[in-house]
Amino acid sequence: MNNMKGKNTGGKGGPKSPKIVPVWWIYVAIGGLILSFQFFNMYNGPTKISSDECYEFIKKGEIKRVIIVKEGDYAYCEAYVTEEAKTLPDHQKLRKGGYYQFDIHDASDAKNEMNKLSKSSPDQGENFTIVSRNKQPSMWDNLFSYIIFFGLIIAIWMFMMRRMGGGGGPGGQIFNIGKSKAKLFEKDTTVDVSFKDVAGLAEAKEEIVEIVDFLKNPKKYTVLGAKIPKGALLVGPPGTGKTLLAKAVAGEAQVPFFSLSGSDFVEMFVGVGASRVRDLFKQAKEKSPCIIFIDEIDAIGRARGKNPAQQANDERENTLNQMLTEMDGFGSNSGIIVMAATNRADILDKALLRPGRFDRQIMVDMPDLNERQEIFEVHLKPLKLDDSVEVDFLARQTPGFSGADIANICNEAALIAARSEKKFVGKEDFLAAVDRVIGGLEKKNKIIKPKEKKTIAFHEAGHATVSWMMEHASPLVKVTIVPRGKSLGAAWYLPEERQITTKEQIFHEMCATLGGRAAEEIIFGEISTGALSDLEKVTKQAQAIVTIYGLNDKLGNISYYDSTGQSEFAFGKPYSEHTAQVIDEEISKIIEKAYMKAKDILLENKEKLTQLAEALLEKEVIFKEDLENIFGKRPGAEVEEAEINTESDSESTDTDNNQEENASKNGVADAQQQEEYQPPVEEEHEEEHEEEENNENPTT
Repeated sequence: MNNMKGKNTGGKGGPKSPKIVPVWWIYVAIGGLILSFQFFNMYNGPTKISSDECYEFIKKGEIKRVIIVKEGDYAYCEAYVTEEAKTLPDHQKLRKGGYYQFDIHDASDAKNEMNKLSKSSPDQGENFTIVSRNKQPSMWDNLFSYIIFFGLIIAIWMFMMRRMGGGGGPGGQIFNIGKSKAKLFEKDTTVDVSFKDVAGLAEAKEEIVEIVDFLKNPKKYTVLGAKIPKGALLVGPPGTGKTLLAKAVAGEAQVPFFSLSGSDFVEMFVGVGASRVRDLFKQAKEKSPCIIFIDEIDAIGRARGKNPAQQANDERENTLNQMLTEMDGFGSNSGIIVMAATNRADILDKALLRPGRFDRQIMVDMPDLNERQEIFEVHLKPLKLDDSVEVDFLARQTPGFSGADIANICNEAALIAARSEKKFVGKEDFLAAVDRVIGGLEKKNKIIKPKEKKTIAFHEAGHATVSWMMEHASPLVKVTIVPRGKSLGAAWYLPEERQITTKEQIFHEMCATLGGRAAEEIIFGEISTGALSDLEKVTKQAQAIVTIYGLNDKLGNISYYDSTGQSEFAFGKPYSEHTAQVIDEEISKIIEKAYMKAKDILLENKEKLTQLAEALLEKEVIFKEDLENIFGKRPGAEVEEAEINTESDSESTDTDNNQEENASKNGVADAQQQEEYQPPVEEEHEEEHEEEENNENPTT
């Protein structure tokens, strides 16, 4: 816990700091005083009536005196009421002063009219008098009016200038809009994250620590002639710890640290982005040596288009151009290191990635087995665990999980344990948390017809049977027909952590995926809509075999994969219409071959398939041990622990490239790709709720 001495934290124990009244309250108070003054005069002045009303009162003999006042071109009358008439109901609205006031157009005409009315009234008598006088406007009245008017103008102007120039809240700084929004972390600023909190990422931390050390001890490197790197780009899938690593740098570095997001440069006004870049580097120069961290730099660093006609707005390009100039232009920015993070490095501009700007690209990959153990140890520290929890077991159950996923699982496990009113978090809570994160919320009360439930059971039993009999398919963990999330049933697998994948392995995965639909056709003689997610998956796998990895015999060693990510903006395909037809035919052949293979396996093991489905209908959930009792040992199931560790530790450049391809193409269905962007469990039966709600074919 950080102990901040000498600072008023505003807690219960320390003295409270005095509250500062906002400046705008002063202007509100001034305006309120002026308005109250106006209302005071309004309600304490004479009562306003029309001339016709006054003439009626004169006719009744209720007015004793009328004073005609001329004030330049303006004229009005003051009609004083008799003492007897003040008690009448018609004069209850009469205010303090005892007279009415009404405007007139011509004083002479009004005087003649009132004389006629007084003479015609028998009640008026001789008491009625008319007096005329001229009133000169007071200099002080005019001066006071001008003072109030100009005072209001000055007050409003000062208020607007303060809001526009600085010190105002978000959205009010109009003149300050080109200023940088970067947060500054200095030595005195408390940051709770350090390198100890960043588990795994050994290689990435090594490079980052070297950069921080360079700023702390520059002579150690410059004595050998080394130059400080200009920038470091953190690249990796979401949730792998890129931003966390930057936070650790802010906590460890003894130099100023500017932190902001790529979207902070974006504004609706033209030229604001470039202005903020200039201001950012200006501030950094004043604090040099320092570090600038830009999160999600792809917001402004996207590759510039070659066709100007396609660019509807070049504001983003202007911002990027200014960034390029500041990082390696004629200006000197010595002592400034720019760190950035993105998960879309393929779309960044090439000029941004060249040496001299981002000298280093640090890959932050999905954690392997050992790194997942370290991450679990970090997130398990605040939890109360029982003796059944083993970190090694949890790490093996979560291949392909990122650091953020692991943190979520630990939190979900604690919530599940608390929901069950347990004093400690146990092993079963973590397994339930994995199911919850991957599959979604369990729906035990979902109404399913008996026929549909039987179809779902055989569908899932088909997946389990084929995957068990195929040597290179992912090892099965459990099978369930309990609805969870969008699925009505699921077969859960634990993919092997492969660095490369062969054509045979992909084919075996496809056979296991099509096992559900094949079981429906064999048992019931018809197929349902329940295989939607299965068909989507195998189609993407077949497309990857033919068009990406060059594993098809007819097309040969050809790949239409674009690692730059620019193909998505292209209007045409990189192949001819004839080749497109051949691709479609080969994809269909591969899928049909896998489907027939799955049918053959199920026909050979039809009795065991039926036995497994009946067990599912009875128990709803069956595990690996139940399948061993029915089918016996799985072929090729014995894998040495040493071999697994050797595979995870031995990474070559070719395998790294293969990982990048798997990460960039969502249609590849090998286990490596599932590690990158999908949970390690293959969720079968992702049903279409729309069809269920519309009472169409039952989905299973």
